[in-house]
Amino acid sequence: MQAPPRYLPAGETALVVEFGAAIDPALNARVRALDRALAACPVDGVVETVPTYRSLMIHFDPRALSSAALIEHIRALALEPESGEAPRHWIVPICYAAPHAEDLAEVAALLDLAPERVAALHAGATYRVYMYGFAPGYVFLGGLPAQLSISRRPTPRPPVPPGAALIAGGQALIASIPMPTGWYNLGRTPAVLFDPRRNPPVSIDVGDAVSFEPIEAARFAALEQMARQGLPVARQKT
Repeated sequence: MQAPPRYLPAGETALVVEFGAAIDPALNARVRALDRALAACPVDGVVETVPTYRSLMIHFDPRALSSAALIEHIRALALEPESGEAPRHWIVPICYAAPHAEDLAEVAALLDLAPERVAALHAGATYRVYMYGFAPGYVFLGGLPAQLSISRRPTPRPPVPPGAALIAGGQALIASIPMPTGWYNLGRTPAVLFDPRRNPPVSIDVGDAVSFEPIEAARFAALEQMARQGLPVARQKT
């Protein structure tokens, strides 16, 4: 049986509906089901919903809606399971060669693996897109191989470039903008997965699958030029 969700106030203008405490596809499916249900049966006063790995944050206007009334509305919703259709599966090119794999050798040393093995493990997995968060367009992925489990850095490292493929804490992500991070940079994709000028600004949706395709530095340069021209670089698996 599924455990009932927890309703956690986040100040006076937001409510967090928490379904569990793990990175798990079943929990994330419940998050997405509630998000869909609220979109299909809206309530006055709800401003925005923010899905995460295991919870849905609901921002609301307290002048129009109380937290108690919002909880009552949520409890009355019928949460439909995800459709039986297979999720879209994206193939994202990635370069594990210098200068794009800034932390690959360091991660290999910390995990007592060859750098080639780290890259092969990272590229050999199929990931699930759980959420966008932390910064605009940051793609959070689940499905990192256990052999690549590594803690975050004790202190943040200098900014990584857009497209950096990062790992830490049993998670993986793709950076969208330059910023310092406590995660490790294994490589970089030339694909532009977040562009505020696009509609929608993200090309890969929550619930989609992602695989990485290793490419050489010369191919990275060619694809980066295509991406700068607005051409798609990531492709759907057929």
